[in-house]
Order: sequence, then C-alpha cells, then structure tokens
Amino acid sequence: MRKEDITILLVDDDQDIIEIVRYNLKKEGYNVVTAVNGVEGVEKAKKYLPKLIVLDVMMPEMDGIEACETLRSVPELENVLITFLTARGEDYSQLAGYDAGADDFITKPIKPRILVSKINALLRRINVETSAVEENIVNVGDIKIDRDEYKVHKDGEVLSLPRKEFELLSLLASRPGKVFKREEILNKVWGNEVVVGGRTIDVHIRKLREKIGDDYFKTVKGVGYKLEI
Repeated sequence: MRKEDITILLVDDDQDIIEIVRYNLKKEGYNVVTAVNGVEGVEKAKKYLPKLIVLDVMMPEMDGIEACETLRSVPELENVLITFLTARGEDYSQLAGYDAGADDFITKPIKPRILVSKINALLRRINVETSAVEENIVNVGDIKIDRDEYKVHKDGEVLSLPRKEFELLSLLASRPGKVFKREEILNKVWGNEVVVGGRTIDVHIRKLREKIGDDYFKTVKGVGYKLEI
C-alpha cells in the first residue's frame, strides 16, 4: 500500500504537537487528519476510516483511553491500528491503554525521526496482515509457518513444534506487533481445555524463544505477548 493512500488520524489537544506531527507525517507522504479531543477524534475516525490513529492519553471531553474503547466498539474500526502518545514513565497509562485495545505507544517528548520510524513500522503491519496468508502459509520476517502441515521453516531448517506451541506462534504471527492479552491467548489457543497452572503461556513462550529466537517475542508486563519482526 502506497503512503499517499494511507490516512492517519492525529488526536491531541496540544496544537504544537499537532503541528509537529502533522508536518513530519505529511513530509513522509501520508494523508493526515487532526482532532483536538476524543469526541471529535471518534467522529472523524468514523468519517475518514484511517489506517492508523495516534491518540493522546490526557485530553478534555473524552480522554484517549475512553476514545480508544469507543473506537474499538465501532465495527468498521475494530481492526484500525491505534497508538497512544504518553509521557515517559506513565506505566499505568500504558497498561490501561493496552486494556482499552491500543496496539502501541509513542513516548513524549516527541522526536520527529523516531516518530516517523515508529509509525512506518506500525503501518508495515498492514502489508504483512493483508499478504501474509496464502494457501495457509504465513510469512513473517524469515519465518514461514505452514498451517496445513504444522511446520515452521526458519533459516533453511524445518521445525516440528508441539501442537500448542505451533498454535501460539501462529496466533502471534497473525498480527505481528499486536499485543495479545493473556486472556485472549488462553481463549484462542487452549479454548475450553483445562489449563494446568497459571504459567502455561509463559512456559510455551519460553520454549518458542529457545527454538525460534529470543528476539522475536516481547513480553508486555502485566498484559501479554507480541511477535516482533
């Protein structure tokens, strides 16, 4: 997807931040729509259906957390990428943001080059998600997952993983960069099966790290896991 075909919605009550972010994203080639509070942000999201929404956490009328929850309840927007702008060290805001459905965070003070790099990386997920699945083959970075044969190809080798490890890897690879909550992982991988012990997911992630590589899997403390590419 070309950058000129991508609309980004920026929602922040700080006009200086809006101007800095809008200038740098337009310079990069993106279409940018802005809003100054959560209420306006939700309205413009419904109107423009952006590929990415950048939300400030602290805003008047409707804060970023509530806006994110509202956006996730709109069928046309439930899969839109959402990243929050948050002050450094606001761990509580990040946990609340992930619970509300955020995909990632950008830390203030904003550094334009890092901002653009982060947003480019976020938007690359769109191409991965729309082109990764082909006849039950998922390609993520240098990993190929064959869902028919339950095999993983990496660095010229074929890895035969136990069923639950394979299903966990396949779930994380379905949306690279997305943080999957522990409850979601349990529901989608184990379903109604009896899970012995509360650390089942952690054990399976540890085994995947040993077999696939530690750098691929990131723990989001208190929330869940994501696959990095």
